[in-house]
Amino acid sequence: MGDILQPWHLVVLGVVAFLVFGAKRLPELGKGLGEGLKGFKEGIKGVTEPAAPTASVQQHSVTPPPVPPAPPTSAPIEPK
Repeated sequence: MGDILQPWHLVVLGVVAFLVFGAKRLPELGKGLGEGLKGFKEGIKGVTEPAAPTASVQQHSVTPPPVPPAPPTSAPIEPK
């Protein structure tokens, strides 16, 4: 079947992108894609490197608010 990213495939993909988006829109798309990849790489870098320890954070236990009692259920009225 062959490789997917052969030179002719890339040329055809570029021509289709040019026809769909036009000459004015392609640089904007390239810039946006580059900034997105840069941000993604920085995000991945931050995840893989351990964070520097910061000042100790005190954790307080938080108790949930009390739940009000359920209203009484109405019992069926029996005839006398």
